[in-house]
Amino acid sequence: MNNAEFQKSLEKYADVIVKIGVNLRAGQRLFIAAGITDYPLVRAITKSAYTNGAKLVHVFYGDDEVHHTRMKMSSRENLTDVPSWIVPAYTSIIKDGDAYIGITSENPDLLADVDPEAIAIYRKTMGTKMRKPMQAIMRDAINWCVISYPAADWAKKVFPKMSTEKAQEKLWEAIFQTCRVDQRDPVAAWEKHIKELTARSTYLNKKRYTALHYKAPGTDLTVGLPSQHLWIAAQSKAENGISFTANLPTEEVFTMPHKGKVDGVVSASRPLVVSGKTVEDFALTFEKGKVVKVTAKKNGETLQKLIETDEGGSHLGEVALVPNSSPISRRGHLFYNTLFDENAASHIALGAAYRFTMKGGGKLTEAEFQKRGGNHSIIHTDFMIGSKDMDIDGILANGKREPVMRKGEWAFKI
Repeated sequence: MNNAEFQKSLEKYADVIVKIGVNLRAGQRLFIAAGITDYPLVRAITKSAYTNGAKLVHVFYGDDEVHHTRMKMSSRENLTDVPSWIVPAYTSIIKDGDAYIGITSENPDLLADVDPEAIAIYRKTMGTKMRKPMQAIMRDAINWCVISYPAADWAKKVFPKMSTEKAQEKLWEAIFQTCRVDQRDPVAAWEKHIKELTARSTYLNKKRYTALHYKAPGTDLTVGLPSQHLWIAAQSKAENGISFTANLPTEEVFTMPHKGKVDGVVSASRPLVVSGKTVEDFALTFEKGKVVKVTAKKNGETLQKLIETDEGGSHLGEVALVPNSSPISRRGHLFYNTLFDENAASHIALGAAYRFTMKGGGKLTEAEFQKRGGNHSIIHTDFMIGSKDMDIDGILANGKREPVMRKGEWAFKI
């Protein structure tokens, strides 16, 4: 596309982010976390935000190369040092009911040459320090949204045979398509899509399944569900009263598993990028909710370190259903970015459960939440398990099984 067409699409993308993503309200402040190369999108979002009545737009910029240098050159002791302003800043955003946007554009291979132990130390340090603000976001205290920008290194990873310029252009095309920006009225298209996903979640909530059974090559897994689990789709309502869509794109309907009722083996259907390293061809074995075995063809140590971050890291916090025919899956290539790849296939997540996926979960103490089957952790890492060969059954309280998915597609009508 020419520059004028691109600018028009960029503005439409920004409008979708502001109006559908965070659903910014007039008079609300907006905070954006972005990489330094993401500034064209940041500026477009800022313009859209002020057009829609933002009181203030403030940006936190980070630099991946600066982060890489620190991870390579700092001592283990120094990797535990966290700037004193970070936690108070995010705490203030939540307390004041502001809106928040996070832009992901990181090179999937950024930390490929960094010792996994250093990565684990940094991840645990940041996870521990930021636990309370992240818990607040995970219970939907504010309206928030995660989106993407096709930074050069990421684009080259997705389209390695193209020049950097062509790769970025191709990745922009993919983002615009999967985020429905290429449609005549993207906002209306999103409203229609959200309505359809919500109908799926309504159907599943009425069923009250006690468990799901997954069957595919390399996978035979039973995931128990808490009695008060809630299926969520696309749009949520924050504690500040604003309905928002946390991920753009999104094709999933998701809930929480019971942390102690997961048994069997599950094989990943796509690679997983963890802290700048790509884990490939891996499988996990669960017993009574806990990972007891990890196998991987590449970077298995990185995955093992992730699981060992804390006790909750070895348990599941999310199960999500995505049809194999989703727009992202139909593109036929990996994005090496969980925001996109998780919406190409059904997936599960190691680590913390979202409080809003349990009835009344936001009002429970940590002990009460865990007693009802919720999982606590400082990590939440999604990985893809769905494929065109996967069947999923819903198991009712009387033991009867019903088809939820067949050959990777929805097995019920709405």
